[in-house]
Amino acid sequence: MPDITSLFVTRLYRAALNDLAKKKVDYADLSAACQAIAEDDEAGQDWCEAQGYPGYTSYSSLNDLPWRFPIFGDLEKALDKHVAAFVKDLGFDLGARKLKCDSLWINILPEGGMHASHIHPQSVISGTTYVAMPKGTSALKLEDPRLPMMMHAPLRMKKAAQELQQFVYVQPEVGEVLLWESWLRHEVPMNMAEEERISVSFNYGWG
Repeated sequence: MPDITSLFVTRLYRAALNDLAKKKVDYADLSAACQAIAEDDEAGQDWCEAQGYPGYTSYSSLNDLPWRFPIFGDLEKALDKHVAAFVKDLGFDLGARKLKCDSLWINILPEGGMHASHIHPQSVISGTTYVAMPKGTSALKLEDPRLPMMMHAPLRMKKAAQELQQFVYVQPEVGEVLLWESWLRHEVPMNMAEEERISVSFNYGWG
């Protein structure tokens, strides 16, 4: 029998945020906070309009949410624990330093909104926790990082194992956190639900 092994595995971390939270995060309160911030953040609204971004993101307007709002401070502390667990799984040698959250932002996608394929440069770990996921809303689409080098490779069969697929769709639930290495290309396909899709994304850097 042939010996076939998997090499250079791409890891995806998925867990309920509150499983490791010292102070539990109430996601109903977090949703209300996200919506209130979006309504008051005129700079963020202006940026979204200028960039043609559907919905709202605080990415370019508010860089201190954990300092401004206690619920985001509690969220960041819980995320720290999940990132530490993921770092251990990845076998990273960080020496005397730790990964630190260097950006955290709100995303609100209305019906028809999407976020095109992208990576997060200058970060080590990126991720998202899901605040509102109405029925029918878009999953997270993850791309095989080897895809640009596959050239003449044929498509995979639909019934092929998940780890062999070129694209993987993950449908998160409210209260979950997903983590991945920041070089992993991902996107949020169009929100087909009538209600808003709300999430909080973040980056952890090493420096």
